[in-house]
Amino acid sequence: MQLLLNIQSKDFGKLKDVFLKDDTVGRASLTFKDAKMYGGKEGYYIYVSGLDEACKKALELCKDLAKKVTGKEKEGFLKKLKEEEDRAAEGMGGIFG
Repeated sequence: MQLLLNIQSKDFGKLKDVFLKDDTVGRASLTFKDAKMYGGKEGYYIYVSGLDEACKKALELCKDLAKKVTGKEKEGFLKKLKEEEDRAAEGMGGIFG
């Protein structure tokens, strides 16, 4: 399951610590990105990829701090993230290839 959240800058550090310290959410793949760098609004994106249990727990932990991102905004973020990962992999191929 994949979950994308948007959080204001003032709450980012607090929620990041909560996610990383939680046994369930901390085992998921967590990506933290500046929303402006990905065409989003103010604040940060938190991308959670993992088991349904981890994503549901992340939603519970952030219910008052972050907003779930869906639709075109989520699709745009995921596309840019994949492009970034592909460029990084190509760079590593040039080093080790």
